[in-house]
Amino acid sequence: MAKAFPEGFLWGGSTAANQIEGAWNEGGRGPATSDFARLITKEIRDTEGPFDAHVPHNAASKEMVEDMKAHPENWELPKRRGIDFYHTYKEDIALFAEMGFKVFRMSISWSRIFPNGDDLVPNEEGLKFYDAVFDELHKYGIEPLVTLSHFDTPLHLAEVYGGFASRHTVDAFARYAETVIRRYKDKVKYWLTFNEINNVLSNPFTSSGVILPGAPEPNSCNPYLEHWQLKFQAVHNQFVASAAKMGNMLCRLENYAESSKPEDQLQVMFEDHFNWFFTDVQATGEYPYYMQRFFDENGIKIEMGPDDLKLLKEGAVDFITISYYMTYIMRYKGNPVPKPTGRLLSDIKNPHLPKSDWGWVIDPIGFRITLNRIYDRYHKPIFISENGLGAVDHPDAQGRIEDDYRIDYMRAHVEQLREAIADGVDVFGYAWWGPIDLVSSGTSEMTKRYGMIYVDQDDYGHGTGKRSKKKSFYYYKKLIASNGADLENNITY
Repeated sequence: MAKAFPEGFLWGGSTAANQIEGAWNEGGRGPATSDFARLITKEIRDTEGPFDAHVPHNAASKEMVEDMKAHPENWELPKRRGIDFYHTYKEDIALFAEMGFKVFRMSISWSRIFPNGDDLVPNEEGLKFYDAVFDELHKYGIEPLVTLSHFDTPLHLAEVYGGFASRHTVDAFARYAETVIRRYKDKVKYWLTFNEINNVLSNPFTSSGVILPGAPEPNSCNPYLEHWQLKFQAVHNQFVASAAKMGNMLCRLENYAESSKPEDQLQVMFEDHFNWFFTDVQATGEYPYYMQRFFDENGIKIEMGPDDLKLLKEGAVDFITISYYMTYIMRYKGNPVPKPTGRLLSDIKNPHLPKSDWGWVIDPIGFRITLNRIYDRYHKPIFISENGLGAVDHPDAQGRIEDDYRIDYMRAHVEQLREAIADGVDVFGYAWWGPIDLVSSGTSEMTKRYGMIYVDQDDYGHGTGKRSKKKSFYYYKKLIASNGADLENNITY
């Protein structure tokens, strides 16, 4: 048996309120940006082009949101129903406990606490719901790690104030954060501010509540990757809103050069800068030197309050959290001035790596590389808040799912995580993304399943909602029980 992980290592799973809770208009909750994320099936991707290849399919314009409000019957909006965790949280948490979870990384729905985002009085029914969830977690000895904003800005703030493009939203977020941190101070030790804050570049609507002006032109080369002034102003305001002693969250995009050409290496540097930028500000409390040229070349002028830089410096985060799913191949784009790609899929596929059902390359060694690079850069403790495999599961005649592909993915990544810790990287926890099947963030599908717990529900909400255990459930249970020492796939299922 291999060496175990450090004593007290936090094993667990990770979800988001907008992908599991459902009950979008129950318990006093107000509408959020996530309630207007449409279903993107394979048939839609085949018609409109590969997901994320040109225009992000779930990037919302004002016209789209208005039509969804006026004619919801014409749209399939799965995040409104989630997997009904709002009503099944006790059953689901009991299953997490059976696997041996030490930590559950979750989020609070801001509009469940303040229905409009900026209400003067919080919604007590929403506060009581999370009291009940935290109490249920502590009943089993599971530590909650809570994200304050995970892709579900209250719609009122998005429509009236432009989301985080406005300082009004910063003030509203501060009131919300203070309310929940005070309420749950004895129940929650670990807090994160914004999930994958760098996603403002590719999907500003759900990430920051920014509704971009106009609709994209057909076959355009991703106009949603423009509007730099609006996006970087929004992210600056999110930096200010995040300035507190807690953790951040970065979607880490590890890049390899396509060749040894210096130009390709230069492109990797450009891409890394646009990924590191977010954690550089949050971990050091300063704007990095390399962004100034991009700001100058694109006419970006960040409006700052008189105390913003002081707040950023004093509010540098205590630990770094990341999501890691894949690595990317970069080729020089012929532009000596850096410009972000802002996309979650690379045009260039790595011929040395296998791919998931959704075309995401599987690169466990890249996991070790990125952990070393993050720790080398910041020397702050790291928590893995998301790592997982989205796949199509096929129950057999008895309803069982022998998902060895998911087990293989987990085993390979945990092996490389162990190597990174042996390298000297300070990692204190690992949360598998989607321990229970949930609504996909980018495509709002149920078909794209991450869970070790199967939920009988399809893309359109049909099914019993019954929970059942996949083979990976028993594998992760064994892995946790051994504190990461037993990685053998010898499960009898």
